[in-house]
Amino acid sequence: MRRLPIYFLIDISESMVGEQIQLVEDGMATIIKAIKQDPYAIETVWVSIIVFAGQAKTLVPLQEIVSFYPPKFPIGGGTSLSKGLGHLMYELRKNIVKTTFEQKGDWKPIIFLFTDGVPTDDTKTAISEWRQNWAKTANMVAISFGEETDTKILGELTENVLHFKNSTEEDYKKFFKWVTDSIKTSSISVENNASGFELASIDNDTLSKIDLSKSPPPNLYVDNNFVVLAAKCQNTKRPYLMKYRKFIQPSGFAGLETRGYRLVGGFQVDNSYFELCDENSSQARVNSDELMGAPSCPCCGNQFGFALCVCGKIHCIGNEEMSTCPWCGNQGSYGAGEGGFDINRTLG
Repeated sequence: MRRLPIYFLIDISESMVGEQIQLVEDGMATIIKAIKQDPYAIETVWVSIIVFAGQAKTLVPLQEIVSFYPPKFPIGGGTSLSKGLGHLMYELRKNIVKTTFEQKGDWKPIIFLFTDGVPTDDTKTAISEWRQNWAKTANMVAISFGEETDTKILGELTENVLHFKNSTEEDYKKFFKWVTDSIKTSSISVENNASGFELASIDNDTLSKIDLSKSPPPNLYVDNNFVVLAAKCQNTKRPYLMKYRKFIQPSGFAGLETRGYRLVGGFQVDNSYFELCDENSSQARVNSDELMGAPSCPCCGNQFGFALCVCGKIHCIGNEEMSTCPWCGNQGSYGAGEGGFDINRTLG
């Protein structure tokens, strides 16, 4: 039987940390549960999940829907769209059955690309390869999560670029229902020997199509819509991330505004975070004066999650007289400083 391969290419960069990645994880579980109950989809749909940050990996290999179990999503450092695309194309070459004189191959695969920011690498080569080898033999739908995505680059991959206004949990439920309905309508389409690519209707409220002619110019290499700082817990040695979202406020001078970043929260991550980080170290820095707020440690509960060691890396401290940096092993006492100082930031 001919398969309808569905690939999810999902951004798991630091800017997705927290509630956002949890809602995506829950949404994927909802999709799988609904598709397993659909008589058309269960006969044709095969699903795979690929994640990308600074590196890319196959989280779930392509498999029939009846044996699919939704995974837990990791978080990685950076947003290397080129590596995500490269890994996707590798999986397509390896898994898609082509039509020959002897047999009919798979239906055109459908790719759902989810991202919430801007690439932190050069995407030209990967996009060129996609357009040359896959743009006509696969159907891609790129979804911008929120307002900060570089939709111009997404428009170079596909004409199906949508904006998901991801503000509430209810919005996520509506969005994942739309994804589910699109998979169902596509599976019905292949059963009827039609195109095999039939997206469900959109409400233009939660989800809308982006006018690519009005997209902003690309902002490559560092995602300045967020600042994310990587830290380690002094007690557990586990990594955690501190996420800040950009805000603009009046500067006090006529017509001028200043940019700052307000704390979203601190989030514990697995050690797999380092495996999915960009292999090239970032020279990006942010001044502490631009940051508003600091969390407690999400791993051990230490009151201060933002202590900067002389090695330049961040860890948590409590009420101990001497603290030990879990990055370099240096021991010392900490106190409050005066004035701003520069901090190494992740690529976002």
